[in-house]
Amino acid sequence: MALNTSAGTETLHSAHFEDVNTATVSLITGVQHHIYTVLSVIVRKVVNSGTSNDVTLFFTGYDSNAGTSAQTLHIAMWELGSEETYVFNDKFSFNGYEPSSNTQAARAAQAGSVAQYLKLTTSHADCKVDVTVTYIDQNNA
Repeated sequence: MALNTSAGTETLHSAHFEDVNTATVSLITGVQHHIYTVLSVIVRKVVNSGTSNDVTLFFTGYDSNAGTSAQTLHIAMWELGSEETYVFNDKFSFNGYEPSSNTQAARAAQAGSVAQYLKLTTSHADCKVDVTVTYIDQNNA
């Protein structure tokens, strides 16, 4: 059965990423007029680097404080030991696209031309993690 993702729908999604390291991975790539509610991010360390094993979850998007596009906003950082698992299950939402200006109405309209992203990276190329992200995608197009 096909998944209906047309305007006015709300669908549950999950994505899985193997061996993520310093090559930053986009867990969610925003689409204009969509709102994403992140339910959980599960990170499992599969390979230690021996020197640095930090994992960073961050958002690339609009900074409403400064009114600046494509900013890196850190959400969480943690250090994982060998074969440890971390579950980030604080819920939060973000728009798929940046606004055209720094007003509440413009932020809601997502009329800009720049996508927003939820991303993850590690602090060392030899530190590898497997990641599962679960989220709700609301299509308001």
